[in-house]
Amino acid sequence: MLAIGDKAPDFTLLSQDDTEINLTDFTGKWIVLYFYPQDDTSGCTNEAIDFTAIDLTKKNAVIIGISPDDTESHRQFIKKYDLQVTLLSDVDKTVMKQYAAWGIKKNYGKEYEGVIRKTFLISPTGEIANIWANVKVRVKTKNGESKHAEIVFKKLDAIK
Repeated sequence: MLAIGDKAPDFTLLSQDDTEINLTDFTGKWIVLYFYPQDDTSGCTNEAIDFTAIDLTKKNAVIIGISPDDTESHRQFIKKYDLQVTLLSDVDKTVMKQYAAWGIKKNYGKEYEGVIRKTFLISPTGEIANIWANVKVRVKTKNGESKHAEIVFKKLDAIK
C-alpha cells in the first residue's frame, strides 16, 4: 500500500493524443494524479471540469487523470467539455493496481471489481505528498458545496 513519503511508482501510458506519457516526464513539477471510473459520467465529468477550472500552471503543477477508457473516449470527453487536463488510458488496469485504485467495491450490498476514486499529490522530486482515498467529487455542506478539486488545490498551496 502506498503511503505519504513513498516514491510514486513510475509508469508509461497513452494520452488522449496517443502519445506515450511517462510519470517522470513531469519531474520538477507538482503532479495531481487522479483515478476515475469512466469518461462522460456525471461524477467524472464534474471532477474533470472542476480540475480544469483550477489553473495550476502558476503553481508549477499538472493534472493527470487515469481511467480504463481508451484514448478515443478520452479525446471525445475532452472535446465535449473543453477539458484542460491530460487523460491517460489504462485499459488493462496495470497502473490502477499499482496505485491501489482498482479493487473490490460495494454497492447496495453487492461486491464487484472497479475503479476506486483516488487522488495523489506528487512532489517535484517524485514523492507522494498526499493521498485522498474514496474521493467524493462534490459534497453538499451547510454553506453550499465542497469540491474535491478545491481541497487538492488548498493542500498544494499549504505544502508549497
